[in-house]
Amino acid sequence: MTTLRRDPSSGREQHAAALELFYDLVFVFAVTQVSHLLLTHLSWKGAGQAALVLLVVWWAWNYTTWVTNELNPESPVVILLLVALMLASLLMAVAIPEAFGSRALLFAGSYVAIQVGRHTFLTFAAAVPGTLERVRAGRILTWFVAAGALWIAGAIADGTARTLLWLAALALDYTAPLVTYWVPGRKRVTPEDWTVQTSHFAERFQLFVIIALGESIVLIGATTSDLHLDTATLTAFALAFLGAAELWWLYFGSVARIAERILATAPNRTLVARDAYTYLHVLIVAGVIVSAVGDELVIAHPTETLTSAQVIAVVAGPVIYLLAHVLVRLRLVGTLTWKRLTGALACAAVAAFGSFAPALVLGALLGVVLAAVIAWERA
Repeated sequence: MTTLRRDPSSGREQHAAALELFYDLVFVFAVTQVSHLLLTHLSWKGAGQAALVLLVVWWAWNYTTWVTNELNPESPVVILLLVALMLASLLMAVAIPEAFGSRALLFAGSYVAIQVGRHTFLTFAAAVPGTLERVRAGRILTWFVAAGALWIAGAIADGTARTLLWLAALALDYTAPLVTYWVPGRKRVTPEDWTVQTSHFAERFQLFVIIALGESIVLIGATTSDLHLDTATLTAFALAFLGAAELWWLYFGSVARIAERILATAPNRTLVARDAYTYLHVLIVAGVIVSAVGDELVIAHPTETLTSAQVIAVVAGPVIYLLAHVLVRLRLVGTLTWKRLTGALACAAVAAFGSFAPALVLGALLGVVLAAVIAWERA
């Protein structure tokens, strides 16, 4: 009989299973939905809504990754669990364009079903009574149920009340790991009570960065295919593609390798995994998504001077991306990467050209800055 949990004593290095790659396909669509939400509502309010939705999508995917780090992907029961989570995640992604409108209950309800359903299974089906595994999963489930009540209440409410309830729910969700799921009157669990399988865990987060980069490639191609292919459009297309390649190089050329190596040798892997991956990698993904939105704007309006909101969108992606790398390094090794911090400041400075330079020039300048950072580091 196939067990529900991985065998930690096998000594074999674990890697992402085909089931997990299949599960990730839903999040390609979810990331696309987030970028379209931002592009459609290009304002500070729209940016806030897109950020909240991204954090929800990330939290749903992230916890499943922690769980599959423990569960056996060859078990038929685990396969059925992942398929059910995929369906709920797809429903959540479908609701994203109207998450703050007519599909609020579908969005919040799907998210709560993912979190509560997954950890109900982990608590009562995949863990033996009295074991540390059940205690851990039960504590997380308690926090998800508490936050879930706020998510559902916010979906039923409207306007400002919905936003405030959802912000409270999101704060509860994101605070839980920091206090290791403390429950009053219960003995605390500690970070040492979790085991992180390094190669599998790091690979899963690297694959989500690939998902975000893949979505940007799709967006670049889809936008260009709908336009007349003149010289300006093709130049913008080429610059957008090279920009995506530069983002890939900046992460996989050093950040991914360094993070995995430090995770493997860290005295407490759980804390490193929580901080550098669970919390900070979402900023890397956000940088890629906003960069994709900026690419679409440049391709669609290569010879035009963009509005202030559009200029911010074009410039913000690389800035967020590089600053996220700075924060990851600061958490992992305790030092700043001045090259990437300088690159982020240079990208921000490109916004000064937005009032008079066409979009194509902004895209080219950002590409030059990213290339300069890569060359500087290689030198």
